[in-house]
This record gives sequence, structure tokens and C-alpha cells, in this order.
Amino acid sequence: MFILSALTHRSFALLWSGQIISRLGDSLFTIALAWWVLQKTGSATAMGIVLICSTIPMLLFLLLGGVVGDRWPRVRLMLGSDLIRAGVVILIAFLAFMQWLQLWEVFVMSAIFGTVEAFFYPAYTALIPEIVPGDLLPNANSLRSIGLQAAQIVGPAIAAAIIALGGTSLTFALDGVSFLFSAGCVVALPRVAALRNPAEVETGILQDLHKGIITVLASPWLWLTLLIACVSTIFLVGPAEAALPLLVKQRFGAQVGYYALLTTLSALGSLLAAFWLGHVKRLRRRGPLTYGAWLLASLMLLVMGLQIPIALIALAFFVQGMSFTTLGLAWTNSLQEFVPSDLLGRVSSIDMLVSSGLLPIGYGLAGIAADRFGAAPIFILGGVIAASIIALGLLHPAIRKVD
Repeated sequence: MFILSALTHRSFALLWSGQIISRLGDSLFTIALAWWVLQKTGSATAMGIVLICSTIPMLLFLLLGGVVGDRWPRVRLMLGSDLIRAGVVILIAFLAFMQWLQLWEVFVMSAIFGTVEAFFYPAYTALIPEIVPGDLLPNANSLRSIGLQAAQIVGPAIAAAIIALGGTSLTFALDGVSFLFSAGCVVALPRVAALRNPAEVETGILQDLHKGIITVLASPWLWLTLLIACVSTIFLVGPAEAALPLLVKQRFGAQVGYYALLTTLSALGSLLAAFWLGHVKRLRRRGPLTYGAWLLASLMLLVMGLQIPIALIALAFFVQGMSFTTLGLAWTNSLQEFVPSDLLGRVSSIDMLVSSGLLPIGYGLAGIAADRFGAAPIFILGGVIAASIIALGLLHPAIRKVD
């Protein structure tokens, strides 16, 4: 089966296996953390602050993470990141089990998590083209997404059962174990040398950053998309993450099962899109494909806020999952194909920094507004504004011509 072709490469198979288990643990952790915060505070603002605490440190260190990933072996960076995150989550599990866990401690640990992720994700994104042939990149990225979404499908249901039977502390602990498993897979990877020896590098960090920025600015497709992402993310991702637990509570009552169900349906949609794109050797018309999927995801956010039957809301989550995955895979494949390998870590970090730069504002605004006005109006307004901003991008010929 072509969809499994990239797994014939041992390095990718190891990396993929570790990430599947790690993502399964993350899906458990996400549900448990959202429910712990909601039970502790009953506030969407508190959940927004938790997300802000992890996002701001990640944004602050992303550019450094991209530079380090282009200088040092990316495998070592990923290993260190997995081990640190395992320690952080296991500590959260212990404090929760002892009933010592406080909200401020979650804020601090979220900040540590965000800092570590700033070094992991640029290295991970840039490592894939090093261990997979170019003609299998779409397949490898789709398999990565399939693993992620499969974890999202089974994770929420497992999390709901574990929370009901063993509490949030056990759920947190299982996420810590998943990071240790991922670290073991990374240890088994063949050593991938640094692209450059740090002792022999003549340019400094600022010069490296400047070269990455120049690469982005030289491409209208790159800088324009990042600018649109920076603004639209406030209205698209902010409500979807910070206010979703409150939306479920206000619409269906304090039942974690509904929250898990909607999250699972989104993952099912993502899985379907990943299978579809995984059979394509080379994506075509990536400009319209990327922006079309982006626009559809925004419209589905609007639908989620409407007073409609649960079946239609569930369908909106499913379609949005398909849209986000199509957007993400088309964008990642384009970066890996168009950006040179020795610059990919820096460009990936710039991508993450700019596209997520205003996300803390989105989390804060969505949480505060949802507490004040209710979650549903925030979803409707966010969907309208995000869709309008994204639609403007399609007016630029540089976007429409990207193949």
C-alpha cells in the first residue's frame, strides 16, 4: 500500500512510532487538563491563561530553537525535549494525585512545556526531509498526521474513561510514560549529523536569523500567508481552544463525554483527509487548496456557535478536522519542498512564531469574552472575522499561482 511507503525507511518508522504514542498521551493530557481546570475554576479565562502560559515561552524561544536546529543534531534536541516533558508531566501527575496541585503550578509547568516545544518542533519538521526521500514527503507527512489523528480519535474516549475511573492524576501520568516511550524511539534512531559544526560556524546567531528572515521575505507566498495566519489565528484558534470546554458545558451540561465526542469527530475528519493526501505523490494547486481548506475551517467555527442540533454541530467538527489537516499538510509539504534543508529549521521557527504570535491575545480575549457573553457568540464572531481575513488572501495572485 502506497500509504505505508514511508514506513519502509527504518528511521522514519521509529520516529513515527514514538510520536504516535506520545500524541496519544498528549490527547489524554489535553482532555484531563481542560477538565481539571474547568472543575477547579469553572472559568474559560483560566483555561485561556493556561494556554497563554505555554504559548508565550514557546514564541519567545522559537527563533533560537530554529537556529539551534540548523546547527546541532536535531535528534539530540528531540531527545532532550522528550525527557524534559516527561519529567514535567510526571510531576504534574504526582501533585494531582496528592491533591497538592494548584492552578499557579499548572501555569509554571505550562511555561516549561512551551519553552521545550520551541526547540522540539522546528527540529522535528526539519528532520523529516533528512530521513525520507523527496518523493515520499507527502506520504510521510500524511502518516504523521494519521498517527496524530488516530491518537485523537481513541484518546478522548480513553481519557474520559480514565478520568471517571482513576481521576486526572492517572491520565497525566500516562502522558509522562508516553514521552519516555518517544524518547526511547529517538535513542534508537541512527545518528544524524549537524548540518554545520558549531565550532566551525563563522556567522553568529543574529546573522543566521537574518538569513532565515530574508528567505521568508523573498517569497510573497510565504510572508503573506504568515501575516494572514498571524491575524486570523486570534479569531479562529482562540475560541476553538480556550472557549470550547465552556461551550460544551453551556450547551450540554457538565459532561466530559460530549467534549470527548466532539474532539473525536474532529480527529476522524482529520484522519480521512490525511489518508486522502497520503496517496498523492505530489500536491497540485497548493495555493487554492491551502486557502480553501483554511476558509472552510473558519466557516465551521461559525456553525459551531449556532443553536442547531447536536448532529449538525458534530458534522461541523468533522469537517473542520478535515479542513485543518488539509491546510497543515499542504503547507508543511510546501515548506519542505521549497525551502533548502539548511534553512528549514529557521524558516519553520519563523513560521511558527509569526503564525502563532498573537495567539495568546486570542486565548485571553476568547476566554474573557466567553465568560462575559457566553461561548456561542464568540464562536460565531470568530468564524466570521477569520473567514473574511483568509478570503482576502485569495485575492493575491501570488497565492493563487502556488502549485
